[in-house]
Amino acid sequence: MAAASNLPHVALKPAVLVLNETAASLGRRVAAAISGELHGAAARVSAADVRFVSTKEHAQTLFSAGRPIIAVMASGALIRLLAPLLADKQSEPPVLAMAEDGSSIVPLLGGHHGANDLARRIATALGAHAAITTAGDLKFGVALDQPPEGYVLANPERAKAVMAELVAGEGVRLDLPSPRLRGEGARRADEGPIAHQQDLPLTPTFSPPAGKGGIAAWLTLSRLPFEQEARVTLSVTEKQKTAGELELVYHPKTLVLGMGCERHASSAEAIALAEEGLAKGGFARESLAAVCSIDLKADETAIHAVAAHFGVPARFFTASTLEAEASRLKNPSEVVFAEVGCHGVAEGAALAAVGAAGELVVEKIKSKGATAAIARAGDIVDPKAIGRARGTLFVVGIGPGSDGWRSPEVSRMVAASTDLVGYSLYLDLLGPLADGKTRHDFDLGKEEARVVHAMELAGEGKTVALVCSGDAGIYAMATLVFELFDKGGITDAASRIEVQVSPGISALQAAAARIGAPLGHDFCTISLSDLLTPWEHIQRRVKAAGEGDFVIAFYNPVSMKRRTQLAYARDELLKYRPGSTPVILATNLGRDGETVRTVPLGSLNVDDVDMLTVVVVGSSESRTVTTGDGKTWVYTPRGYSGKADTGMKGD
Repeated sequence: MAAASNLPHVALKPAVLVLNETAASLGRRVAAAISGELHGAAARVSAADVRFVSTKEHAQTLFSAGRPIIAVMASGALIRLLAPLLADKQSEPPVLAMAEDGSSIVPLLGGHHGANDLARRIATALGAHAAITTAGDLKFGVALDQPPEGYVLANPERAKAVMAELVAGEGVRLDLPSPRLRGEGARRADEGPIAHQQDLPLTPTFSPPAGKGGIAAWLTLSRLPFEQEARVTLSVTEKQKTAGELELVYHPKTLVLGMGCERHASSAEAIALAEEGLAKGGFARESLAAVCSIDLKADETAIHAVAAHFGVPARFFTASTLEAEASRLKNPSEVVFAEVGCHGVAEGAALAAVGAAGELVVEKIKSKGATAAIARAGDIVDPKAIGRARGTLFVVGIGPGSDGWRSPEVSRMVAASTDLVGYSLYLDLLGPLADGKTRHDFDLGKEEARVVHAMELAGEGKTVALVCSGDAGIYAMATLVFELFDKGGITDAASRIEVQVSPGISALQAAAARIGAPLGHDFCTISLSDLLTPWEHIQRRVKAAGEGDFVIAFYNPVSMKRRTQLAYARDELLKYRPGSTPVILATNLGRDGETVRTVPLGSLNVDDVDMLTVVVVGSSESRTVTTGDGKTWVYTPRGYSGKADTGMKGD
């Protein structure tokens, strides 16, 4: 099973799994050391970022989603949990097991894909022993199939054979043909490969972004046996290259593809043009760092399709930024300037991304509905440092408030966000999941301002979670998001953001689950708030629901000033169903102070209901039943028990 994330463009946090309170303390330290997330067994861990019921199911879900896993548990048990999913070592995430006393951390899977590095980081932070077992790491202090950030190994399938030769005593030659990719003091291209380790430069002339080391510096720190003549070769190039039998080819991410296109251009056409540009320059796709365009195209499907095709981010620049590159354009256009405010989108975006030290290496090429150009930087390109991303707005429902009722997808979205927007109580309910995020708190009654603010933040290129209780699409903020898209009231940048809505457990579902199955047959929901809906419309809906004999969940039943609507609904429904009809009053569901009780419709007292209560009124068919433990439940039959079992489908 290949690892794959459901959240594109988002780096996946390591998950630290703990099974009891004793391990939880250690797990929190590990999570803090690696910017991870604590996942605890719900039955034995009282507080965690994510709590789970089944260890097997949760571990397998994380593994399938590509999440790095650090489990404080026996390595054998962890291996047995994940064994059925093992298929492709190149796509599987790092998996590590840690002793409960914190003494040892063992990389089990993905040693050369992050697990060994994670083990070393944890060991350093906790004073533990990193039990690295991969032969290359032990002998040479480097994993050749895990190059430094900003470089891609084009043929990882050959890394094992190459490392086996080195472990057996073979020497290695390094081919750095580009002056920009050699370091200070390295040999010229016509002087042949670097022959000895001491010849490797410590300070590259091209300095990767802070915290990242160039490939020459990376190899300098290794114990590889460099020789003038050797069968094993390590090559670094931006060009397409067919590797020899014992050659590893590394591609530096120094290229940027600039693109322009017509509105609703064909994705297939744009991808074909991008491929043509790379082929024209003889460049390797692995050296592509980003796809860039003008901000007017931030919501253009074709641009994002090209970025997804190459597995790189899409970044966007303002027209004024692109116009600043006008003097460097090879193919300026007055037509383009008149249309978007700059003399070139494809060439301008590529040049803006690589900076003043960069150069255009593939001039603008055109298809029917798109343009493309490629520029090369004098350095590794960090996409996060150029232009801005298309912002993302996650509209999430966190359920009634309990982290056990919050979906894993919602938790991942919140964890992936830079900013959280919502009513203060809802943000507080996120607990540790909100740590490290920028909070934007709003009071009740400021719903539209809350949504506009969230959309504008996303319009700045941020990843924003708009946090709602219950389900975001049921009497919550998702509706306002799409209303603003429809009617306006937001900036152009905010109108081009990406939106993802994730469901949550609604209050009516939580109330129904706590009391049994009152929603077992047809039901509806009605809000009794007349702030946005005329009272006469609400009256008509209550009457229709009564005539239709629906189970009804009343949202916003009362407020500090509004006390008569629920009384009206009670009296109206008594015309259509008996006074003994069960009514569920559920307050603070999933939170401290939760109460769920049942009263007859005829005895419903408005003063027993507050703003945090959802009221569920049964239909004339709803029943109560008391089980052997003395607990009374409410259910609404659908007629199954009265029908013969003749293959009836329970649809």
